[in-house]
Amino acid sequence: MNIEIFKTREALGRAAAETAIGLLSAAIDKKGKAAFIAATGASQFEFLQALADRKEEVDWSKTTMFHLDEYIGLPETHPASFRGYLRKRLISKVNPGKVFLIDAEADPVKECERLNKLIGGYEIDAAFTGIGENGHIAFNDPPADFKTTDPYIVVDLDERCRKQQLGEGWFPSFEAVPTRAISMSVDRILKSRTILCVVPGLVKAEAVRNCLEKEISPRYPASCLRKHPDVRLFLDEESSSLLKHKP
Repeated sequence: MNIEIFKTREALGRAAAETAIGLLSAAIDKKGKAAFIAATGASQFEFLQALADRKEEVDWSKTTMFHLDEYIGLPETHPASFRGYLRKRLISKVNPGKVFLIDAEADPVKECERLNKLIGGYEIDAAFTGIGENGHIAFNDPPADFKTTDPYIVVDLDERCRKQQLGEGWFPSFEAVPTRAISMSVDRILKSRTILCVVPGLVKAEAVRNCLEKEISPRYPASCLRKHPDVRLFLDEESSSLLKHKP
């Protein structure tokens, strides 16, 4: 695992975008195409903006995008919709060649089946992810399912995860935060060729420490990243503040 620590969120976002551009461009140069996974949430703002600012450096028409997770039952017009988030902050700005989004309003089981068939035909060159305050990766809350091999699964959201969504301002009340979601599984994320993990902010410090210093366990979902051969972890001074040993 390669770990870099930056003084500001903006510097972190620019560095992560630089790496993302390199990964996608290298895949296109080698294969003529690239497939990637995009994350959402407040932690990704600076990274996605930096990526969009340098959109001319990637032939986005040769890319295919999947996304990590979505709340079940939430319409795309809702402020918290991850489909809406990605259309606004990434898709409309870089115009990927193909985009496969999770339909939150479809039958969840059938939607997982549809997505599983789609992603089965792709090698993911770069997974852009974050880590949640509860240590989740995508919406794989603790204890995460490390065993399923289904690419997309239906998950229950735990209390801390839902409080994070409220705290970030996506919902007017805790009761309004959905309790279930469709999430890419841990197994499918780990099948990505490279995982680029963007984690700024003091609220993520405990999760970062658990990811890197606790045992690899479903209790600490992001600890699974330590099993992957090529993870690029981007932290700032706040999110790395609880680490005993910094790189």
